[in-house]
Parts: sequence; structure tokens; C-alpha cells
Amino acid sequence: MKVNWSGVMPAVTTKFTDDDKLDMKMFKVNIDAQVEAGVNGIVLGGTLGEASTLNDDEKRVLIEETVQIVQGKVPVVINIAEQTTKGAVEAAHKAEKYGAHGLMMLPPMRYKSTDFETVQYFKTIAKNTDLPIMIYNNPVDYKIEVTLDMFEEMLVHDNIEAVKESTRDISNVTRIRNRFGNRLNILCGVDTLALESIAAGADGWVAGLVCAFPEETVAICNLVKAGRMNEALEIYRWFMPLLELDISPQLVQNIKLAEVGTGLGTEYVREPRLPLQGSERLRVQSIIDEGLKTRPSLPNYKSL
Repeated sequence: MKVNWSGVMPAVTTKFTDDDKLDMKMFKVNIDAQVEAGVNGIVLGGTLGEASTLNDDEKRVLIEETVQIVQGKVPVVINIAEQTTKGAVEAAHKAEKYGAHGLMMLPPMRYKSTDFETVQYFKTIAKNTDLPIMIYNNPVDYKIEVTLDMFEEMLVHDNIEAVKESTRDISNVTRIRNRFGNRLNILCGVDTLALESIAAGADGWVAGLVCAFPEETVAICNLVKAGRMNEALEIYRWFMPLLELDISPQLVQNIKLAEVGTGLGTEYVREPRLPLQGSERLRVQSIIDEGLKTRPSLPNYKSL
């Protein structure tokens, strides 16, 4: 199945039971809601999916079960975040074997690779898989920036098709478009910059709060692309306090608490993460409660 790197692609949370096993029943509830809302793909095992805590067998189950749930309606993408090039190549091979349709790839974990090393890392993986790749460019959180010159070197590999643009610099959307035209699809990776990025020419949005609010997220994206900016802005302004829950070290806990509020998840996280406590929990819950109380009516965004 071809990956169309555009529209909304949720970076879904991984659902756990109270005894720390995968909760595939609740996971299906969420994935069904995403597909019904009109997303363009499902991204598994990212930061929001608690990737660093998942073992290989759990990743296999997530890929295989998601492919079964979506029934060919949207592609399934798995995140790869490994410490070694060899490990990343092996992860790519396993993803392909288990039925994933594409890869989202971070630079090497823990070691801060040089520009040359980073390019060689991505190129080695690209030439060892047939799956299409979206490079996750997030120097704020992962301390390695993939520059335009680096992309120039990597794009000799046709299966490097997209970038999850998380530099926090919206003008980078224009720089990428000016340099590469439509050769590289651009998806915003920061919830609080999504509308602006799509308006600047990004193809889509790898979203976080979509996990709890899929319809509102897809509506914003579709309305901006249709030129109905005022309608998109009205929803976006309502959404902003919730979207800001994504730009936090506790984004997983925040978004899972929001999923509880909309009936699309549970609060269980995998240690060392723990559910929110005390005043911070009250603060986040108040934002969620206000969002639910003032939730906007949506236009018929699916027909745009």
C-alpha cells in the first residue's frame, strides 16, 4: 500500500492494561475513531507511543493488529529510533515483515552524530529497505538537525519521501519547498504550529492531540487546505490550550488523560512514567474539562 504523506497522520498512543500489557481492545477503539474521522495514516511507536519502553514482540503485535484493524483504508507507519545503524536496519526489516507500509525515522539515539554520520545512517537504512521513509527532524528534542544540505545528499534514495518538520521554525517549510519543490513531502510535527505550517505549504500534520480529538484535528487540516481559513482558525483557537499539552515532557500522560475525557483511551502508562499527580494533574484536567465543555460544532469537513 502506497503511503500518501499528507493530511493528518496521528502519532497514536500505545494502550496498556492495569497490569502493564498491551490493551488491544482499547487500542482498536481509538484506531477506529481515527479512521472514521478521516485520517490519512497511522503512526505507531513514536515518542507518544512510548517507543523506548516497547519490546520487539510488542512492536510486532502493534503493527500486525493495526494492519488488521484498518483493513487497507489507511497505511500503517512504524517509528524507528535505534542506537545503532545495524539495529535500525534490522528494525526496518522486521517492520516490512510484519506488514508496515512505511517508516518514520529518527537520527541515532543517545549518540550525537555529526552531519556526515547522520547522513550515512539514514542512507544506509534507505538502501536496505523498500519501505518509504519519513525523516523526523526534531533538533529541539533530539539535538540533531537534518539540514537542507543533508537532505540534498539523502534524496538520492527515492524511498526517502517525506520529513516530519519539527524544528519549530515555520519558515523552514518554505525553505524546503523552495529547495526541493514537491520532491519532499512536509508534515508538521508540532501541534501548536500546525495551522500555520499547512498554510505555509506543508502537506499535512503528524498530530498528537488527535489521539483524543480526531475530528477536530482533521477538520482544521482540511479547512486550511480548502482555503476556509476563518473556520479553521475558530476551531484552532479553541484547540490551542489542548494542543499545548503536546509540547511538554509529560505529553504522554497529558494526552492519555485527554483520551480518557473523550472515551478513546485509558490513563495507563509504562513506568518510569506515572500518571499525573497533584496540582499538575488538576491543571491539565481543567484544560481538558474546559475543552470538552466548549467543544465546537464542526462543518462537513470530510467533503472538502
